[in-house]
Amino acid sequence: MQDRLAIIVMGVSGAGKSLIARQLAGALAAPFIEADDLHSQANRDKMAAGIPLTDDDRWPWLDAVGRELGGQARAQGMAVAACSALRAAYRDRLAGAADLPLRYVHLGGTREVLAERLGRRKGHFMSPALLDSQLATLEPPRGANVLTCDIAQPSAAIMTAILDWLPARS
Repeated sequence: MQDRLAIIVMGVSGAGKSLIARQLAGALAAPFIEADDLHSQANRDKMAAGIPLTDDDRWPWLDAVGRELGGQARAQGMAVAACSALRAAYRDRLAGAADLPLRYVHLGGTREVLAERLGRRKGHFMSPALLDSQLATLEPPRGANVLTCDIAQPSAAIMTAILDWLPARS
């Protein structure tokens, strides 16, 4: 059995990361980390204006998310974060800052489903105009530490798939 379980629910904006990560954290009785809460105001302002972040904008944010996830997982035994983690380099940065092996739940879907979801979302700083930029940036993760789920499925089916995939906890 793995001593610590650190999970990132990832994908582009509108994929349902926060919803699924909150549900997963609740099911596991684990701390939940909303990566969006750790963005600087400058990053939020850029995204609200429809300006994609640069890697230089992202590095401090990814470090903060990784540190928080790792710290919570070490303190509580497990933790779940909702974070876009779109590129392999970002996932490497998160893992380095967490200083723990990470598992990824990649929520993927068609551009049409994502655009429709973003169109319904109210009060979020992320501009729907950035969807194409996010899709272009996405490097889908691969490996034994990755589960990919289709967001066209009901959230209950996604949760069942995740819980079945995770290692048994005692």
